[in-house]
Amino acid sequence: MKTLFLLAALSGVMAAVPAAAQSCTGTPGGNAVKLTVQATGLHSGDGEVAFTVYPDDKGRFLAKGGKLLRARVPTRAPATTACFWLPPGYYAIAQYHDENGDHSFNRTLWAPKEGFGFSNDAPTSIGLPSFASARFAVPAGGATIRMAMRYRR
Repeated sequence: MKTLFLLAALSGVMAAVPAAAQSCTGTPGGNAVKLTVQATGLHSGDGEVAFTVYPDDKGRFLAKGGKLLRARVPTRAPATTACFWLPPGYYAIAQYHDENGDHSFNRTLWAPKEGFGFSNDAPTSIGLPSFASARFAVPAGGATIRMAMRYRR
C-alpha cells in the first residue's frame, strides 16, 4: 500500500515538472556546464518559447545559420524555462514567444507581432541589439539568466 501511494505521489510530482526541467539541449559531460534560461513576463500560455544560443562571434549573432543551439519549450505563463549544456565561455541568446506555434517569428512590416527578448535584456529602441549588449559569460559553475519578454502591440 505504501508503495502504491509513493508511486502515485511521485507520478504527480513528475507531471508537475516541465519537460524543459527534465532534460537540457546539448551534450552533458566533458567540460559542459548547465545554463538555465528563463523568459519572464509572458502574457499568455499559448504556443511555445524558442530560445536560441549564439556563440561568441558577432558575425553569427542573429544571422541565418548562425545559431549554436535552440530549444523550443511549451509556454508556461508568466515564466518559461529551458536549459542547455555548454562549455564555459561567452554567448548571446535571443528568445521569442511563438504564440501560434508556427516556428516562425511573426512580424508586420514595422513591428514584431510576437514577444521577443535578448540576454542582458539588451535594448532594441531602433533595430536589433548589438552582440556586445547581449553577450554574457557562462562560468565553470554554470549560470541562470532571466530575460524579459517584450511585446509591441
